Amino acid sequence: MSTDPLLQPFQLKHLTLRNRILITSHEPAYTEDGMPKERYRAYHVERARAGVALTMTAGSASVSRDSPPAFGNVLAWKDEVVGWMRALTEECHDAGAAVMIQLTHLGRRTRWDRGDWLPTVAPGAVIEPAHRAAPKRAEDWDIARIIADYADAAERMQAAGLDGIELEAYGHLLDQFWSPLTNELGAPWGGSLENRMRFSFEVLSAIRRRVGEKFIVGLRFVADERLPGGIGRAEGLEITRRLSDSGMVDFLNVIRGHIDTDPGLTDVIPVQGMASAPHLDFAGEIRAASGLPTFHAARIPDVATARHAIASGKLDMVGMTRAHIADPHLVAKLVAGREEEIRPCVGANYCLDRIYQGGMALCLHNPSSGRERELPHAIPRAPRPRRVTVIGAGPGGLEAARVAAERGHAVTVLEAADAPGGQIRLTARQERRREMLAIVDWRHAQCVRHGVTFRFNTWAEVEDVLATAPDLVIVATGGLPGTGALSEGAAEVVTAWDILAGDVKPGAEVMVFDAAGDHAGLMAAQAAVQAGARVEIVTHDRSFAPEVMGMNLVPYVRALQAADARFTVTWRLMAVRREGNRLRAVLGSDYGPAQLERLVDQVVVNHGTLPLDELYFALKPLSRNLGEVDTAALLEGRPQALRRNPGGAFELFRIGDAVAARNTHAAILDALRLLRAN
Repeated sequence: MSTDPLLQPFQLKHLTLRNRILITSHEPAYTEDGMPKERYRAYHVERARAGVALTMTAGSASVSRDSPPAFGNVLAWKDEVVGWMRALTEECHDAGAAVMIQLTHLGRRTRWDRGDWLPTVAPGAVIEPAHRAAPKRAEDWDIARIIADYADAAERMQAAGLDGIELEAYGHLLDQFWSPLTNELGAPWGGSLENRMRFSFEVLSAIRRRVGEKFIVGLRFVADERLPGGIGRAEGLEITRRLSDSGMVDFLNVIRGHIDTDPGLTDVIPVQGMASAPHLDFAGEIRAASGLPTFHAARIPDVATARHAIASGKLDMVGMTRAHIADPHLVAKLVAGREEEIRPCVGANYCLDRIYQGGMALCLHNPSSGRERELPHAIPRAPRPRRVTVIGAGPGGLEAARVAAERGHAVTVLEAADAPGGQIRLTARQERRREMLAIVDWRHAQCVRHGVTFRFNTWAEVEDVLATAPDLVIVATGGLPGTGALSEGAAEVVTAWDILAGDVKPGAEVMVFDAAGDHAGLMAAQAAVQAGARVEIVTHDRSFAPEVMGMNLVPYVRALQAADARFTVTWRLMAVRREGNRLRAVLGSDYGPAQLERLVDQVVVNHGTLPLDELYFALKPLSRNLGEVDTAALLEGRPQALRRNPGGAFELFRIGDAVAARNTHAAILDALRLLRAN
């Protein structure tokens, strides 16, 4: 038997969990009509088959109709959910994993203009900043109805064969009753802590009456809101003791912080550049105070941190949720002694940021997560080996090389730089984002393991490509920054890349015009303020950096606000004129004829990239397919078979920014779905 603390079984009531790793409840927004159908089931089954002990479904499955989904939540108030959850549970059980679901009423943490357009309901009329809906103050009949809804939903999950449920009490209705900041009711539901907890105990009692004592019931709860006037550490410990003393709770899942704003949410679920496991010690305090089995997840991205959490006795079960989005086979690799092959979570938070902006969860560098049916994680061997040449060793090129090599092809990569990475190497120059290099390092290591030949310091020309005698050529040359269309002064501006690469030093007074709205503009602004510059960030958009998304935006804003940077929206850079050793920037508006001018030392432009595609177009007439993609075959996972030039020597495709400026996920997805079928 293994002596690894993570691989020891754990007894939770009558349930034996095969190891100490769980996937905590989260909502990947894969539901269809509020039901966990095939995509949802495939996602959880993949991880169950790979060895996770417990998979918790449905970050906040809704128990009531006036708790409409905020982001694709499972509708636990519908009887129809039983069949779908039973199918998911049976497949996961067959794979040896336990299954639970998180149930909740969102309270004020949703909007009235979703679902049935019912008013949101809460114990007070306090608006949540994140969703901006004014809730109705709950009446007695609301409270009685919602208590019954919780019990109904729990009964449905028991009928579906789940091993248990977890109630959510952080930012949702249960702890909205707990917190003095959101509970405006009088007795018996508000005022003293006893009154504020009454609703939760009524819910637990109703559930226990319906499902009995053997069914597992836990609580994921906030034990310290870290807000003035809210639930503090001392009161959180008292809440912990009362939950334990009730005898109705079988485990606790600890949260510290508040989620009603983007900064609060980001401190609860930290992103890259922030401390790993920042609340682990606090979770250990809760475990000691409660005597109950204790779970916790908050940026525990790697096996070493997870192992420490268990070995130190701080947790009984450790949540590695985002880590399992990056690599669903994490446990299987750990069991097999292949820990070094685990695809790392880089904390980019593309998964959660997409959910909170209304998309489905996707991993920045594992496109198969959430696409288990269309793009299975396992790479099939090719029916016959081919010679594949990849030009460019950025994330897309490395993925193309990795997948081709795993298929059994002989792969050569030509790269102009002296190391792999492409644009990610620029990103990683910022200390906060250096974890992004793991995207490159993991792929490069996999390529080396599978025998890929790398030729660095090679600016590939047509002759270099032909010398490899390829059957298949992938152009992954990326792009170069553009400056956009200025009526005057294009030669006076520098690009965000110039600043990030260190090729140009920041001026003393800097304007950053951010037309692309992605990370590069904010990274350049942050580099400038770190060099001592006064910075103004200007965008023609109505909000700045819309491609960065909420949780990733938080560290930038904190750093830029601390340096007194200015943010100016709805203004477009039109022209730049030199005046002595300074620059006059002329700003116009898409909304009308208004103009502004700024006198600065430097104008930095982030206008995205333009494809570096000369080599592609030079190779195109020599190829069999003339560079054409059979889109239907690509999306259906079939081989490319177009033959437009019978005399062509090879098939030719381009991917990533060599096609058009997109992002890392798009470049890797291009490579994966093209190469796994060819």
